[in-house]
Amino acid sequence: GKTLVATLPMYLNALSGNGVHLVTVNDYLAKRDSAWMAPIFQFHGLTVDCIDHHQPNSEARKKAYNADITYGTNNEFGFDYLRDNMAHSPNDLVQRPHHYAIVDEVDSVLVDDARTPLIISGPIPQGERHEFNELKPKVDDIVAVQRKYLTGVLAEAKKLIAAGDTKEGGFQLLRVYRGMPKNKALIKFLSEEGVKQLLQKTENYYMQDNNREMPKVDAELYYVIEEKNNQIELSDKGVE
Repeated sequence: GKTLVATLPMYLNALSGNGVHLVTVNDYLAKRDSAWMAPIFQFHGLTVDCIDHHQPNSEARKKAYNADITYGTNNEFGFDYLRDNMAHSPNDLVQRPHHYAIVDEVDSVLVDDARTPLIISGPIPQGERHEFNELKPKVDDIVAVQRKYLTGVLAEAKKLIAAGDTKEGGFQLLRVYRGMPKNKALIKFLSEEGVKQLLQKTENYYMQDNNREMPKVDAELYYVIEEKNNQIELSDKGVE
């Protein structure tokens, strides 16, 4: 009886042209009810289709959703919704905006079947491609270039500090620390009297006002190592 009675609200809400869904528990009922009730709707000028007749992501299924009345199982409606949320462009969507739905066997759909979550998975495009092997030589090149550059900067910082130019020397020292904080020569130099304190004073200066001046320090670096946060961030120069 309810299969026939459901045609009344379905017909009424389909008149707006926004589509009506009839959700049921299995494909047998979806296909059977759509075939049985189709003559009623078609007599009144409405189109009817069942998504379970068509393959996912197909044009036929998209056309089924564009019918005035669409029958289908709860799982297929749910998976189509998930796939649409993973689509890369509007043209890949199969469902149109939701308007009105009637749930047949509501206890089974919303209670029994709801205990099993809908999980969507599939093969990863180019899953066999290992980007590590492609990127490693490029990373090694950047590391080597920065290490060579900062080795010279460290030597210059030592000369400036020894000559009493703590402002420029501290700036160069901070640049080295930002680019290779674990460098042995740097660590050894920081163990000398007053050098670590100079680094901290310089760092505090460039970190004030939410790191406003820090880009000046990082300008010549390809990447910055945030030792406290254990993070590495490519600079604009490194990205180029």
